[in-house]
Amino acid sequence: MDPMDPETVIRHYAPTVYRLAAAQLHSRHDADDVLQEVFLRYLRKQPTFDSEEHRKAWLLRVTVNCCRKVQLSPWRLRTEPLSDLLPAPEAEDPGLLELLEALPAKYRSVLHLFYYEGYQVEEIGIILGRKPSTVRCQLTRGRALLRGQLEGENHYE
Repeated sequence: MDPMDPETVIRHYAPTVYRLAAAQLHSRHDADDVLQEVFLRYLRKQPTFDSEEHRKAWLLRVTVNCCRKVQLSPWRLRTEPLSDLLPAPEAEDPGLLELLEALPAKYRSVLHLFYYEGYQVEEIGIILGRKPSTVRCQLTRGRALLRGQLEGENHYE
């Protein structure tokens, strides 16, 4: 991929950015808005990167920040979320995806980045602005919550 060609970068990374935004926000419309905002920032700032991994990490970090901004907006805090959930297209088990979406955001984001995007604990920590020990703890607790859901328990921390 040509690192200087914005159109290629957008085409290549748009599905990844969209999946993360949809997993965080549970709304197609909000995920669309975040996708546009992320790539507008990319085009406006025109950052330089050491590698493609650096570019991908930057895009994911901006995505997480944009999702937080949407989640904390006064408008969203005063409204009820729509039941318009978007499942990830490559999900092998739709039931598992539903359980993942039902988890609290702090577990959902680390599990998504670890299993769906293939990031390591240290990389997730950088993307989410968390310590690696916090990410490991959230992965462990998130897995336990998923396991509990799969076994029929229904409790969150």
